[in-house]
Amino acid sequence: MVLRREPTARQVRLGLELRRLREAAGLTTIEAAALLGVNRVQISQIETGVTGVSEQRLRRLASHYACTDEEFTAALTTMATDRTQGWWEEYRGHLPTSFLDLAELEHHAVFLREVALLYVPGLLQTEDYARAVFSSRVPELTREELDLRVGHRMRRQKITTPYELVIHESALRIRVSDRAASRDQLAKLLEFSEADRITVRVIPFDLDGFARAGSTMTYAGGPVRRLDTVVRDVPHGSAFIDSEAQLAAFRTRFRKVEAVSLGTERSRDFINRLAKEL
Repeated sequence: MVLRREPTARQVRLGLELRRLREAAGLTTIEAAALLGVNRVQISQIETGVTGVSEQRLRRLASHYACTDEEFTAALTTMATDRTQGWWEEYRGHLPTSFLDLAELEHHAVFLREVALLYVPGLLQTEDYARAVFSSRVPELTREELDLRVGHRMRRQKITTPYELVIHESALRIRVSDRAASRDQLAKLLEFSEADRITVRVIPFDLDGFARAGSTMTYAGGPVRRLDTVVRDVPHGSAFIDSEAQLAAFRTRFRKVEAVSLGTERSRDFINRLAKEL
């Protein structure tokens, strides 16, 4: 069995879900190994994503763990047997793995919901905007590193899944570059907002009682709710959140933020007005 030197976030998530099933069944790794006819090291390697698991073994484990949710088991099976080599693999060894993991997560997501308070999200940025954001990094990136990050971000923008964005006026007004770049960014945001699968809603400054400044997030829907993921920015990259309790809390956060945002038509009018002011 081949050991992975650096399992992806998706592979780690599969292993984590199998560990959660085992623990819910009250079984140790030794007991699970005995049921499968392997040693405990192999169970540990599967649960950490270091090695893969076949469909047959996964279904046997799900049966031993008394998992009766067939839809969930089928989703895990798809994760285990998917051999997709996405475009992001071209960047392996050139960019931090969090960039690749995020692109893979977006590729497999059933839907995406995002709350942005300070920056226009990467999925909707112009090249100039993205370059300005990455250029502000300390320590500074080399020209090659900067080009790789901008190129990766632009390739993420082929959005094929329903995408809902709630963006605060502050993110629309902050000029990460110059006035012309800000105008182009607002124009691109308007263009995206008219796409079939994309909705953009604005939260204006002129809103009483908005105390949800910590609600920035990307919520990626999985094939079943138990496989949803929340992504939040942290100093070293991106943090993937997947506990059921936290996912439920972030779903509630999104609904509350969305509820105070402008409708899609009023949001487009709002962005248009900001663009004319520049």
